Amino acid sequence: MLDLGRSLVASVSRAPDALALVDGDIRLTYGEWYGQISALTQGLADMGLRQGDRIVTALQNNRAAASVHWACQLAGIAIVPVNWRATPDELGFYVANSDARSIIFDASSEKSVREAEGVTGLPKIAYGIAVEGATSFDDIVMQSAPDATPQASAEDCSVMLYTSGTTARPKGVPRRHRAERAGAVAHVAQNMMPMGDTTLGVMPLYHTMGVRSLLAMTLLNGTFVCLPRFSCADALNLIAKERIGSLYLVPTLYHDLIDHPDFERTDLSSVKRLGFAGASMTEGLLKRINAAFRPDLFVNHYGSSEVYTFSIEQDAVAKPGSAGKAGLNQHLRVVAMGAGDPDAVLPRGEEGEIIATLSGDEAFEGYWKRPEANEKSLCRGWFFTGDCGHFDADGDLFVTGRVDDMIITGGENVSPVEVESCLSMHPGVAECAVVGLPDDRWGKIVTAFIKRRGDVTAEELDLHCRTSALANFKRPRRIVFVSDLPKSPVGKLLRRELVAGNFTPEHEQATAK
Repeated sequence: MLDLGRSLVASVSRAPDALALVDGDIRLTYGEWYGQISALTQGLADMGLRQGDRIVTALQNNRAAASVHWACQLAGIAIVPVNWRATPDELGFYVANSDARSIIFDASSEKSVREAEGVTGLPKIAYGIAVEGATSFDDIVMQSAPDATPQASAEDCSVMLYTSGTTARPKGVPRRHRAERAGAVAHVAQNMMPMGDTTLGVMPLYHTMGVRSLLAMTLLNGTFVCLPRFSCADALNLIAKERIGSLYLVPTLYHDLIDHPDFERTDLSSVKRLGFAGASMTEGLLKRINAAFRPDLFVNHYGSSEVYTFSIEQDAVAKPGSAGKAGLNQHLRVVAMGAGDPDAVLPRGEEGEIIATLSGDEAFEGYWKRPEANEKSLCRGWFFTGDCGHFDADGDLFVTGRVDDMIITGGENVSPVEVESCLSMHPGVAECAVVGLPDDRWGKIVTAFIKRRGDVTAEELDLHCRTSALANFKRPRRIVFVSDLPKSPVGKLLRRELVAGNFTPEHEQATAK
């Protein structure tokens, strides 16, 4: 199987004059982009990076993020893309845990890079800003360099994504070139994307959806249109201006687009294919989006960082809530909850835990330095997803929630434990519990139930979260004061009771803006 570096070289050879990348006023053909990527590959080597090393990137979706991704594939370096909104503590963890030998950043993450432990001595590349001690990205890519020669094999590590688990610290998900390429090829096929397609590069390149969009476009000699940070006005403008053919977004972004004042007057005629993933979509929102875009294809993609595709529903509107059937490279089962046995298969209609084969071409092989996570999630060639669901009479999969309590809000994973830990540090909080409640825009909204001490207000708690080390997207958007939190006879917190509405409010709920 081709590695990704050779895949890029093949695409450049196939159509060197095709438009590859758009980032603001920058427009690069495949030939032009390959020249810059080759210079960047040489620049990484000049910094002392070698095949098998790892490099952390904390970048918004821009030319640098896309270019570094491909330079790493050519050089045989494993890229470790992380959230540009990461706090200094989080960034320091990513660097230390991944054994990174360099870091690339832009203005969005500069502050965390300056303050994170373990980053000071690393070689750095800065994009779009001048930072003392850091090499300029533009200076590197403007140098002349020979065409980069692919150094990796299909068995080498391509990327390590970080995904949150039930504990506060994220888990590293190393993925080989062959798995990444297989996921991209399946993405092309399952979304029926044509050669020369164009997509909006808005899903972050630290997220499996963003990476897949980038790889798919390159395999198709398509155009990846960068949107560094989501803005409805900018997204709508780019859809019309660049004639976007395929959109692949989390439900929250679709919600915001169709509610924006510019939506009705935007030319959307180029958009033929819609896909969503990362969170559930309510039936009402599904129908509104379909009526607004009238796409030829509307795909619900259910997957994960570990195994890109679990299942695909290519007609999401026809069967709301259905995640469809197993993808091209996948085999799924629903097994008895808590059994930990891949052979404890349940009949159709019965809810259990969804598991996926690790024999599929898109699958990872285990978490980075997390044997306890492997023991929990991997068993006899199967990946236990941590999701609950069932197959209906037609054999279509319905995902009904999480085995644990992870909150997926706007496509981002939020650990309740981490948020609770932050809230518990406020002297006005006696007890707290955090859950995700259904929301049309976010899929789930982070909601904190507080048994307070004294007369602390929602505004004070929101300020506490804003000024803490908690990343902004993790802070509660809704705060409910309760007289008591539901618990089992042995004192275990029952989050499911809060989700079901079984609690006693102290008074009317308050909302943090």
